[in-house]
Amino acid sequence: MDEERFNISIRKLLKQFGVTAQREIEKAVYAALESGALTGREVLNARATLVIEGLPTDVVVDGRIELA
Repeated sequence: MDEERFNISIRKLLKQFGVTAQREIEKAVYAALESGALTGREVLNARATLVIEGLPTDVVVDGRIELA
């Protein structure tokens, strides 16, 4: 296995995930604020699940998104 290539691939995946996740979270929050579903003072519970096909991997990361 090429360790450098492996690490670069992981970093690329994490960067892509981070950018995409942030964009989708922002879009959902702004839409909810506009519709009145959120006031802007909430704390939102969030969960991301990492699944790697072909490997026995199922990792769940929980966190909070504070709007104020």
